[in-house]
Amino acid sequence: MAWLWLIIGGLFEIGFTTSLRFVDGFRNIPWTIAFLVSVAISMALLELASRTIPMGTAYVVWGGIGAVGTVLVGLAWFGEPMSTVRMLLILVIVAAIAGLRLVP
Repeated sequence: MAWLWLIIGGLFEIGFTTSLRFVDGFRNIPWTIAFLVSVAISMALLELASRTIPMGTAYVVWGGIGAVGTVLVGLAWFGEPMSTVRMLLILVIVAAIAGLRLVP
């Protein structure tokens, strides 16, 4: 169950990084609320997962999900550039996350 919490927490990290794009110095109240709620949920789920999963592993997986997810959101919705090298580096992150899941 800890891995599920960690994955969901990583998805909320994508939510808070995406919301951060729109907070406009924390003057845009709806996006600021979305940011704060997403941060709180993401951190709470990371803490919950780290009760079972070693903290270093949990943090790397959580951060990796957030990083890769945020890059994908940027590509899909904000027209950010994609190159072969960038794609390969993202695949390295995904491979490292999968590898951490497989090691005891």
